[in-house]
Amino acid sequence: MCTAATYQTKDFYFGRTLDYEISYGDEIVVTPRKFPFEFCHMGKCDVHYGMIGMAHVADGYPLYYDAVNEKGLGMAGLNFVGNAVYEDAVSAKETDAVQVAQFEFIPRILGQCASVAEAKRKIANMRLTKTPFSDQLPAAQLHWMIADQEECIVVESMQDELHVYDNPVGVLTNNPPFPMQLFAL
Repeated sequence: MCTAATYQTKDFYFGRTLDYEISYGDEIVVTPRKFPFEFCHMGKCDVHYGMIGMAHVADGYPLYYDAVNEKGLGMAGLNFVGNAVYEDAVSAKETDAVQVAQFEFIPRILGQCASVAEAKRKIANMRLTKTPFSDQLPAAQLHWMIADQEECIVVESMQDELHVYDNPVGVLTNNPPFPMQLFAL
């Protein structure tokens, strides 16, 4: 079972386990500030914060499992099979929200946000879509932990809506939904 955790002493630590039986070609990936991200529904972004993390690189695009940006904001996606539900993409005329494909969520947040507070503001006007990376790589069923040295949140896209929870313990595992994990603690 994958687990993401934070640890606060005089310094801030963010990490996660990646407990798979096989490798999916994951590797440590550094994305420099001027790497050209081609977002499905938002166009090209070639100025953003740099980031480092574990990813599978497909067709030159880093599909991050987790990463930390140069400002110290960390984010990890953990399995949420059976609970994750993403929206269909719609035309820009049909929504005021920013549409982000599930596989773009980590680079979008870490590329644009220096803190959890900034991430919360971005997420408030966001729709996560089920747009696949390719026919061979459909949208993964995930939920995410986002943390900096000040605070930690969990983001879960479910049937009813996109949930953002404050995470006072700084830990997230795979299923079940975060409120149930917190209750079990």
